[in-house]
Amino acid sequence: MQEIKHFINGEYTGSVSGRTFQTVNPATGEALATVHEGGKAEVDHAVASARAALKGEWGRMAVADRMALLHKVADGINARFEEFLEAECLDTGKPATLARHIDIPRGAANFKIFADLVKNVATESFHLDTPDGAGALNYATRKPKGVIAVVSPWNLPLLLMTWKVGPALACGNAVIVKPSEETPRTTSLLGEVMNEVGIPKGVFNVVNGFGPESAGEYLTCHPDIDGITFTGETRTGAAILRGSAEHIRHVSFELGGKNPAIVFADADLDKAVEGTMRSVFANCGQVCLGTERVYVERPIFDEFVQRLKEGAESLTMGAWNDERTSMGPLISKEHQEKVLSYYQKAVEEGANVVTGGGVPDLPAPLNGGYWVQPTIWTGLAEDSSTVKEEIFGPCCHVCPFDSEEEVVALANDTRYGLAAAIWTENLTRAHRVADQVEAGIVWVNSWFLRDLRTP
Repeated sequence: MQEIKHFINGEYTGSVSGRTFQTVNPATGEALATVHEGGKAEVDHAVASARAALKGEWGRMAVADRMALLHKVADGINARFEEFLEAECLDTGKPATLARHIDIPRGAANFKIFADLVKNVATESFHLDTPDGAGALNYATRKPKGVIAVVSPWNLPLLLMTWKVGPALACGNAVIVKPSEETPRTTSLLGEVMNEVGIPKGVFNVVNGFGPESAGEYLTCHPDIDGITFTGETRTGAAILRGSAEHIRHVSFELGGKNPAIVFADADLDKAVEGTMRSVFANCGQVCLGTERVYVERPIFDEFVQRLKEGAESLTMGAWNDERTSMGPLISKEHQEKVLSYYQKAVEEGANVVTGGGVPDLPAPLNGGYWVQPTIWTGLAEDSSTVKEEIFGPCCHVCPFDSEEEVVALANDTRYGLAAAIWTENLTRAHRVADQVEAGIVWVNSWFLRDLRTP
């Protein structure tokens, strides 16, 4: 069984307390690795190392040299692609066919993308007239924020961690990453790449552990942290925000979503079904930007539901390294129980179960894993908890609509506002509806296409 230690000041180190915990393979339920649990001592050490790095070689490094190093980090990940792939798939259970095309290449690319983006960011300067006629020049310079706490999630561990670490390092900051306790392997492995390419000690640090009264709380409440970036559950984000108020520091959060897809009758149905299949079931539905509410214009409603059902029933669950596998398990027993509770609640709230709604029958050792069936419902009231609350599993509710005004109101009737997808061949309508939908990202005839130069 692998032993995973903290990575602090360029070295792998155990916990002062000697405390450890085990990670579990979500596909089988079997123990996977022993992880050292960090506490106040490890966080203090990491913060001091990061602060020293900012005052040392990293803080004095020319921008061009910093950018070159980050390109080497990306190349270093790609040079060990298969190693990162296996680590990610073992931790999450996701199919290699998914991680090979999304998680690992995008996780590596984040370093190059943000290095190039920061290199080309303009600074502002303005000439100011003065009463004496001499004039004055006002100009802005961009400086690193300092020591950044990165609390990363378990659903896309490498990709979403480097999506935070990449820009932080590109801007000259030092980081301390607290990966999810379920998925620490690729974050730990990245420490080796950092050393291989010559990132100075203390620039990239990793402290493993949990949230409350563990590494997460000690890190986000540390008085010498200058900023916090967090992706995860809304209640956890609210707790971190309350804690950060004492030290008045910058925070960046990506929290939950209950995202709508809107399918108009003039949509290319093949593309709309295929795109909705991905937005609902990709990564076993464990995507913040995924779709759990699907609104379909009434003339094509029955056909769309039937085709989405056929697609869901064609998904193959299996081992991560089986090329036939198209959907993996949920991340943990606890999360499986949560998703299954919503499957039961949907029935209690009057749902018509189009397909799924339970646990698949899989052979050993997969029968010990945290699997659920891809599930589609119709017939639920819009105020039902199944429609209102984020489930974060491979499921969706499909509802008919009759007018553009109606569907915009339905899409916006949520406390979330993360993402949406619109399917239509009418360009004017696409722009009009996208402007009215209250979401941070709105895709038109696509899903999960992102240019990181946009917010």
